[in-house]
Amino acid sequence: MVAAVLMAGALGLTGASPAVASGGDPDAPTAGPCAYTPTPDDPAARPVPLPRDPERTPSRGVVEVLLRTNLGPIPLVLDRAAAPCTVQSFVHLTRQRFYDRTICHRLTTYPTLLVLQCGDPSGTGEGGPGYRYADELPTGLPPAPTDPTGERRVYARGVLAMANAGPDTNGSQFFLVYGNSALRPNYTIFGSVTTTGLETLDEVAAGGVTPTAEDPAPLDGPPALRTEIRTARVRF
Repeated sequence: MVAAVLMAGALGLTGASPAVASGGDPDAPTAGPCAYTPTPDDPAARPVPLPRDPERTPSRGVVEVLLRTNLGPIPLVLDRAAAPCTVQSFVHLTRQRFYDRTICHRLTTYPTLLVLQCGDPSGTGEGGPGYRYADELPTGLPPAPTDPTGERRVYARGVLAMANAGPDTNGSQFFLVYGNSALRPNYTIFGSVTTTGLETLDEVAAGGVTPTAEDPAPLDGPPALRTEIRTARVRF
């Protein structure tokens, strides 16, 4: 699966015990409301069990997660009310050390798409956790003033959101918005980046995208400043 926030040719985006699948079928969704669904055709980039899927998914309060990178800390605040299943999955992957020793593989520097994408242990943009789950899409986002069609919305600086490869294909990849971006509201927002984290993101962005022989000044690709998540830890 390629989780992307930029589709070809157009601006847009691509510790817990295993949960019990419905009917005991290892390829069936988990039995709770989040229905985490194994993806045998898209195996995990790093082995990890399915998240717990309790009947009453926590939907109140926040969870703090600290990404320690080689360029500085990126503290995150996850919002359970905004996206309870997404937060539950992200916390699960963090506790499983899924994000440790991974790189943020993609930086976009388009004027209307300013994000850093992370969360794939393979570092290719094609890896995930071996399961998927449904979108929890935002509502009420303001229209993007740069989009005359009115289809795109503002994903504001500091937003934390899930990358995906189409509807209901959330996995492990996420993106951090370092500047107001214009996107169709097809990406689950599940938290925010703190001021300290934005300072780190600004440093990454200032370094630009790694140049290639074909394009000495690309707007999309691996960040020139290698950005490694050394550890990710939950901090309640």
